[in-house]
Amino acid sequence: MPEKQKPTRSVIMGAAGRDFHNFNAVCRDDPKTRVIAFTATQIPEIAGRRYPPLLAGPLYPEGIPIVDESELAALCRQQGIDQVIFAYSDVTHAHVMHMGSIALAGGADFVLLGPKRTMLKAKVPVIAVSAVRTGCGKSQTTRWLSRLLKEHGLRPAVIRHPMPYGNLERQAVQRFTTLGDLDSADCTIEEREEYEPHLAYGSIVYAGIDYAAITARAEREADVILWDGGNNDFPFLRPDLHIVLIDPLRPNDVGTHHPGEAVLRMADIVVVAKTDSASAADVQSVVRSARAIQPQAPIVYAASPVRSDKPEVVRGKRVLVVEDGPTLTHGGMAYGAGYVAAKQADAAAIIDPRGIAVDEIADIFAQYPHLGPVLPALGYHPSQLAALQETINAADVDVVVAATPCDLGALIEIDKPLVRVRYEFAEVGKPGLGSLVEAFLSKQNLQRQEP
Repeated sequence: MPEKQKPTRSVIMGAAGRDFHNFNAVCRDDPKTRVIAFTATQIPEIAGRRYPPLLAGPLYPEGIPIVDESELAALCRQQGIDQVIFAYSDVTHAHVMHMGSIALAGGADFVLLGPKRTMLKAKVPVIAVSAVRTGCGKSQTTRWLSRLLKEHGLRPAVIRHPMPYGNLERQAVQRFTTLGDLDSADCTIEEREEYEPHLAYGSIVYAGIDYAAITARAEREADVILWDGGNNDFPFLRPDLHIVLIDPLRPNDVGTHHPGEAVLRMADIVVVAKTDSASAADVQSVVRSARAIQPQAPIVYAASPVRSDKPEVVRGKRVLVVEDGPTLTHGGMAYGAGYVAAKQADAAAIIDPRGIAVDEIADIFAQYPHLGPVLPALGYHPSQLAALQETINAADVDVVVAATPCDLGALIEIDKPLVRVRYEFAEVGKPGLGSLVEAFLSKQNLQRQEP
């Protein structure tokens, strides 16, 4: 009798997103694979927890431990790991291979799971919005698309890239239609930044961990699913139309990050975002770089016009600028729309918060030294949110300019006037994104319906 083959002992490297999806889609019910641990990075306070048995399935009655990524080498040696699966995004190609080198040195295979094994097939058409980097403008593009679909009498549902930072069992399938839903789910600032603007447009938003169950629910109430990607990950759902954004404010990043380069190679349409903020030379540069990687897909252009609620309150004043958090941290931007709005409004001075940042916010500035004179709005957990509030209130300024897409003033007590900054998608030139999407709708027989 041949000896029974032992399961492949695996570790999945992640950041509480792609890692859980890859496990659910590929590993959970596979008796030939045994996931020994997840490793965690990027997101604070994920390590030290467990992927719960209810989500892990019958092969894992005790769940699966989540450990810090720094333990990978020891895991490989001590646990006899056969395979390390890399499953997070918005990192340089060099970073991926540094992690691969740790796995290889520990004797394990180093694996990337691709679209064929991890993308789910929906019963309704899927339009996916991805990008080569975090902070290119995916969500504002998705919001614009949702409005376009509604103008055609269609019912869109938005499925967001996962952000499961709380109780994992409760977050298996999340459906949001009101701000009260976000309160009930104890959403973090990072989640609210993504969800609140969609809800303001009247869109239904799905998120969570179990994307097979999420997709099954969304397709029952939608004519079209909009995949609103996170970081620069490729979609969890197989797209019928794949729109990919490139950023002329980061013209050197078109082919430098994982899986952003792969996403660009998958694109059906390439959108050059933020052309209103970038130089003509950088727009031309980013197009040349994109064309070298993706020579077939049509390229269209877009702007991200910045609008301040009360620019007159900013004029001539000392201001503290608060920006969207992940765009600055993972995305590598030194500043964002808040800084642009403060300059446009002729602020007397933009005060650098690095000298007054406290506790975990000070740690963020140390971790990301590229940050400019702006404050990232981070609140992955209560202590970080408290540190954000203390840092803002310690600033010797007249006004706080907040460009985070969520309502920051509703989450923390700010002792200064608060001016919100918003930015949305706008087409530039013809043909625009709208005409290409309408051609897709026609091909899918999703014609304009009479009200």
